Formats: sequence, C-alpha cells, structure tokens
Amino acid sequence: MRLGITHETRYDYTPQVETAQHMAHLKPLQTATQTLVSHRLEIQPEAAQTSETRDVFGNARAFFSLQTAHDELCVLAHSVVETREPPQPPLGPEGSLPWEQVRERFRYRAGGRYDPAAEFVFPSAYVPRHDDFLAYARPSFGAGVSVLDGAQSLMQRIFEDFTYASNSTEINTPAVEALAQRKGVCQDFAHIMIACLRGLGLPARYVSGYLLTTPPPGQPRLVGSDASHAWVAVYSPGEDGALGQWFDFDPTNNRSPGEDYVTLAIGRDYADVSPMRGVIHGGANHRLNVAVTVEPLEIQ
Repeated sequence: MRLGITHETRYDYTPQVETAQHMAHLKPLQTATQTLVSHRLEIQPEAAQTSETRDVFGNARAFFSLQTAHDELCVLAHSVVETREPPQPPLGPEGSLPWEQVRERFRYRAGGRYDPAAEFVFPSAYVPRHDDFLAYARPSFGAGVSVLDGAQSLMQRIFEDFTYASNSTEINTPAVEALAQRKGVCQDFAHIMIACLRGLGLPARYVSGYLLTTPPPGQPRLVGSDASHAWVAVYSPGEDGALGQWFDFDPTNNRSPGEDYVTLAIGRDYADVSPMRGVIHGGANHRLNVAVTVEPLEIQ
C-alpha cells in the first residue's frame, strides 16, 4: 500500500517570538515492512539553520533555528510511504515464551548476555512504576501464559474497559490518572499498556505514527481530519537466549497494526518521540493547531 501523509503544525504567538530552536520527529522510519519513498519538510518563516541526525533509537530528527522575529510558525511534513503487511503476533501456547520466562530473561545478572530490548523494561518520563498498573495487568498474565497471549488479552481489556474521549487528558496527564478515570486518547492507552507490561518486567516500547482512516460511506475524505496515532510494541525473545522480535498492538482499536499503519518513530514513551518541541525567546502565549491527512496513493 502506498500512503501519502501531510502533517501540518502551526503555532500562533502573542507577542512575537524573537528567536527559536526546534526539534521535530516527522520523518517516517525505514523498516522491514515500510519503505520511505520521499519526504520533505517545509518551514515558514524560513529557518536560519537546519540539520538532520539520528537519535539513540534510530529515529530521524530534524533540528532548525529561527533567528528573526515571527508571530507564527508553520511546519509542513510531506511523506510518501509504501507499507507491507507486518508479521502478526503468533498466538497460542507455542507462539512465544511464557511471560515468566521473559521476565527472568531481563532480570539483572552479573555477566549475563545483553539484549538491547532491556532498555525498554525500565520506567520512563511518562511511564512510571505504580502498583495500580501491576494490579490491572495481572488478570491477563496467569501462570504460564505466553507473553504475546498476555499482551493480546491486555490490549483487548484496555479497549473494552476504557472510553476514547478527546480532550479528556492533556499531554502531561499522568498515566496512572488516565488509568483511574478509565478514559483518554491513544497516547494514554499506549502509556497505560506499556506501564502494565513493564510493571511485570516485560519490555515494551512506544510507537508513534499514523493510521489510514476510512471516511463514512458516500462521504469524501476530509483534508486535515486525521491525527497522529500511538500504539505499543511488545518484545518476544527467541529460544535459548537468542534475540527476538517486536510485535505491535494497538489498544485504541483492539488490533494488530497492518499495512494501513505508518511508523513514524519509536521510543520509551511520548517524551522521546514528540512530533515537535522547542525553546523560544518571547511568545508568552501561543495557540497550536495540528492537521494530518493520510490518503492512499496509486502505485505507478
């Protein structure tokens, strides 16, 4: 599937911003099931300096600075991506190791074999340790349940127990608060699921990206009506200490992502992969508007 993505971020400032430096995670990843065909970033007003680097997780991040006064900033990211159906989580008792074995694999042992997935076991800025997460996770992880079966059960329970409610939380709403109120948005559901898994000692990471949405029958696709999306990747180690594989789970939609998903960036939580962040001098008040369009394209 070939998908075109336009992600527009617009800030209006009062009073003017004098100078600014920003970092953006807006370039989709190149993966085994995703090919980045093209990408360009348009910045208005024109940036004085721009550069691109890779972060520690392999995500592309763009830096740019603005050295002239401005009362608005518009960043347009245009991307074309070709996606393929990713491997679906192998469920059933033989599909993956029992979750207790996975937990033991990631317990610290002096001289033990290092697995890069270990860095996704620890708490992070938006995913703290809390007994409430562990209590919520337990019903999905009985004795001997495979790690992927447990993740599937946890995903389904979050989908059934929680209400998707726009504007019910803020970016900095603690995940434990969203857990208590049983409502939130995709970012909250991803953080809650990750916190539950890490509370059990299992590696889980945050995935940001996009989802191709389907307009109602007979209605046109609306430009700018889509949004960024977030879901969870769970690690399934190989047998006898071999490195394993990450499998994606989307608790907002109770499904495993397919070719209609685009992966933008991966990290420990939202703090690692926020689409835009920056430091500004001036502009005490601002208004933010974000518009995303994801549309299918013909493959030539």
